[in-house]
Amino acid sequence: MAQDVAVRSDHPDEYVVVKGDTLWDISGRFLDKPWQWPAIWHANPQIENPHLIYPGDVVSLVYIDGVPQLQLRRGGADTVRLSPSIRVTDRDAITAIPFSSIEPFIKDLRIVGPEEFEALPYVVANKEERMNATYSDITYARGLDAQVGDEFIVARLTNIYDSFGSPPEIRRVNPKDHWKQVANVWDRDQHMYNTVEPWDSRPKNPVGYELYEVSRVRVTQAGEISVMEIIRDRAEVKPGDVILPVSDMGYLSTFYPSAMDEVPEGLRILGTSGQKSGVGLYQIVSINGGTNQGIEAGNVFSAFEQGQKVDDRSGYRWGSFSKEAEVRLPDIYNGLVMVFRTFDDISYGMVLSGKRVVTEYDMLRHPDERL
Repeated sequence: MAQDVAVRSDHPDEYVVVKGDTLWDISGRFLDKPWQWPAIWHANPQIENPHLIYPGDVVSLVYIDGVPQLQLRRGGADTVRLSPSIRVTDRDAITAIPFSSIEPFIKDLRIVGPEEFEALPYVVANKEERMNATYSDITYARGLDAQVGDEFIVARLTNIYDSFGSPPEIRRVNPKDHWKQVANVWDRDQHMYNTVEPWDSRPKNPVGYELYEVSRVRVTQAGEISVMEIIRDRAEVKPGDVILPVSDMGYLSTFYPSAMDEVPEGLRILGTSGQKSGVGLYQIVSINGGTNQGIEAGNVFSAFEQGQKVDDRSGYRWGSFSKEAEVRLPDIYNGLVMVFRTFDDISYGMVLSGKRVVTEYDMLRHPDERL
């Protein structure tokens, strides 16, 4: 694999990592295709946990038997182990992509399955029946098995992912449309949904519910209806919000860019962080594939907008083609997307490059197909 890596002609012999660098940036200094980093990565075997790279470390490009290798040399103090899950240093390890942009999607967002979602306790009302409750206000939960002093997360349903059709595909349903008319069949040629059975709008076969943390609460009175005090808030608590246990879901921040050997068929963009018109650099997208499809954090994909079908009216006019002639315009490359968070059947990625915005329903392919 290393023999096929495309090294930049203007690469430095070595580079000293500085605060604010990302692995993607450093890879791009040495390689034409940053996702090829793992193929030529060779760290000093004497370095403990060489997969962590810190400001002050030195990355160098060398050739061994004509094959390029990227090597790491530590530039400062070693890490200190505090616990099996936490490591701290006097300098933070760099991340693959800008962590500040993905932090809310890593720490505050999760996907739960249908059975788990349906069993969740929920906010039944706020004190004085307010629509919104904030820090230090009182709110009430139904179905919560808790004791006084227990703390919980209050989360809001942001998206529903539903499987439909044959072969099955995943669609995204906005919660406000959950009980209204939603479309059932995606028309790839017209780039729109054709509505089928509008009277039955609920997801037919939900595969996941996207929840976003809005608050933290503490139980002050336990019972069939629990009384809770809001102790931290990012947004107002509303009736219908669900209650989750406080837990460290864990996440990766030191994953490496990579390409799948074979991209799952039908992989595409499901949503674009609230922007229907598309998203650009460092913005977030959701993807209709996850660990069940072999997708891992760090996987890079090229996003393509499918070309439309059009009638060749000019060709018919000049007698070159028949009247029924129809052609499909070429697919258009929009940008590169790197996955940073995976669930069973859904993943989240960040747009890292491209001259055009990445849009909903863009097809995802191997990153080598970007040109």
